[in-house]
Amino acid sequence: MNKRYNSIPSFKDPQGRPYVGTTKYPDIPYSYEDIYVYTTEGDRFDILAYQYYGDASLWWVISTANPNTLQNSIYPPVGIQIRIPKDIGGILSRYNSLNSI
Repeated sequence: MNKRYNSIPSFKDPQGRPYVGTTKYPDIPYSYEDIYVYTTEGDRFDILAYQYYGDASLWWVISTANPNTLQNSIYPPVGIQIRIPKDIGGILSRYNSLNSI
């Protein structure tokens, strides 16, 4: 399972089948340190996350910070400006706090 879900509580339904609780994502505040880029053909949130954070699994940070993009796609629209938050430590801390048991 992706390490992003390690802190998400798991449960069992009445028949004893396991399931994972709902993942909660933090609001990502704007910062003067944020980076803004224009997307080009072939851009993907996971590739951008690897480029800027060194970890492709943090693609959801960039996606969540850009609500004008489809939240069910790893591909941002071509030719739009997107925000890449710099405070990754603070974002991950809030994520873990929201999703701890």
